Amino acid sequence: MSKVADTVVGFIGLGNMGGGMSMNIAKSGYKMIVHDLDRSAATPILEFGAEWADSPKEIAEKCDVIFTSLPGPVEVEAVATGENSLFEGISENSVWLDLSTSSPTLIRRLSDTFASKNATVMDAPISGGVRGAQRGLLAVMVGGDRDTFDRLLPILESFGDKVTYTGDIGAGSICKLMHNSIGYGMQMILSECLTLGVKAGVEAEALVECIRNGSVGRGNLLNVTLPETYFKGVFDPPNFALKLARKDVALALELGREYDVPMEAASHAYNELTAAINRGWAEQDSRIALLLQEERAGNIEVRLGDDDDK
Repeated sequence: MSKVADTVVGFIGLGNMGGGMSMNIAKSGYKMIVHDLDRSAATPILEFGAEWADSPKEIAEKCDVIFTSLPGPVEVEAVATGENSLFEGISENSVWLDLSTSSPTLIRRLSDTFASKNATVMDAPISGGVRGAQRGLLAVMVGGDRDTFDRLLPILESFGDKVTYTGDIGAGSICKLMHNSIGYGMQMILSECLTLGVKAGVEAEALVECIRNGSVGRGNLLNVTLPETYFKGVFDPPNFALKLARKDVALALELGREYDVPMEAASHAYNELTAAINRGWAEQDSRIALLLQEERAGNIEVRLGDDDDK
C-alpha cells in the first residue's frame, strides 16, 4: 500500500454503517472524499476534514480507492453503472470495494465490466452492527485479487478488526449471505424454544441464562464440536450419540404438544435425525446427520484442513 498521505479514499453511503466506517478510515489519516444521497449524513465527516463530491462519478475521478456501503443490489448497480456512475469516472489502476450485502453474481458481472477500464473490483461485506462500525470492530469478508487485498489491508484494518481474504471476486458476498442466513435460522429455533420454555413455566431470565451458560451459548458448536467431528468427517467414537440427540429433540417436541407451541424448526431437526438413524448411524456422533444435506447438495463435502481445525 502506498503511504497514507498519498492515498485518496472515496466513500459512498454514509448511513449507520458507512458513517462509522468512513470516519474510522479518516481517523487513520487518509484523505477522504465522500458522497451520499442525503448530504446531511456527511456532516460529521465533513467537519472532520473530508471533502464532498456531488456524484459517484466525481468520487471515481478523484480517488485511488473507493468504498461503497449501500442497501442492496439495486443501489449497488445504480452507483456502479447508472447515471454519473463510478464506471463513468473510474481510471486505470483504481480499486472499488463494495461493502454492501449484495449479490455475488452482480459483483462478478460488474468486476468484468470495470476490467475493461483496467480497474479492480473487490467485494468486502462486513458484519458487526452499528456499534462495531463506530468502534472499528467489524468482520470484513473480502473477495477478489489477492495482491490487491494485501496492498489494501491497512485501510481495511482501519475499520475492521477481523479481516479475512475469502477467495475470488464474489466469495466475500457468499460468505456474508451464508453468515446471515445462519443467524436468522438460529433466531427461528431460538424463538421456538424460548416461547415454549416460558409457556411451560420457566422465567425468561433463568431460561436465557441457562442457554448462555450451556454449550450453545459458549459457542462450542463452531469452535469445538464441529471441528472435532463434522469438519474432519469423523463420527466414531461419538461425542454425543445420534440416538440420544433424537431422544432430546423428541422430548422437546412432546413438551411443545403438551403446551400447544408449534415447533417447526425443531420438527425439521427431528426428521433429519430420524432419517440419519434410518441409515444405521444411531450409535455414531449426532453430527453425522449433517451428511444428509451434503448428499442433497450434490455430495458436497465441508471439511477443514488441520491448519483450520481450531
